[in-house]
Amino acid sequence: MAEVKPKDRKLQKASAPKSAPRPATVAAADRLHSAAIHLLRRVRLQDVAAGVGPAKLSALSVLVFAGEKNLGELARAEQVRPPTMSRVVAGLKRHRLVEITRDPHDARRLYIRSTAKGTRLLQQGRQRRIEYLAGHLASLTQSELAQLGAAADVLEKLLRQWR
Repeated sequence: MAEVKPKDRKLQKASAPKSAPRPATVAAADRLHSAAIHLLRRVRLQDVAAGVGPAKLSALSVLVFAGEKNLGELARAEQVRPPTMSRVVAGLKRHRLVEITRDPHDARRLYIRSTAKGTRLLQQGRQRRIEYLAGHLASLTQSELAQLGAAADVLEKLLRQWR
């Protein structure tokens, strides 16, 4: 098992549950975790058409949906260290998917934002994923689609409350 650094321990303690979850809650979490991973792996196959690797697409999605970030903010959002993110951003810049600007008050501080090309690439990738998934959802009954919609509502509510 990897060594937990002090900074990481603080994060783990802050997010640890206050009491042990009920067995039914653990079972639901296990099934949801597994289904989410398998679903993501399958729709992620559509990303090959973008011609950009998954780490770059993930960082680009943060910039497109959350807006301009500095390198540290982007690294934290992607749960990587700044040197790793620096390499990812360099690749995005080479592809002209991001612009990097300097803070007018502190030249050491860089801001990264998606270019129009980057936003377009990400939106096209998202559309491919949605169409691919919708093609598979087409085999479900109306009742199953309604259940899936209700489950998505519950997940969205949970994510809004997540701490």
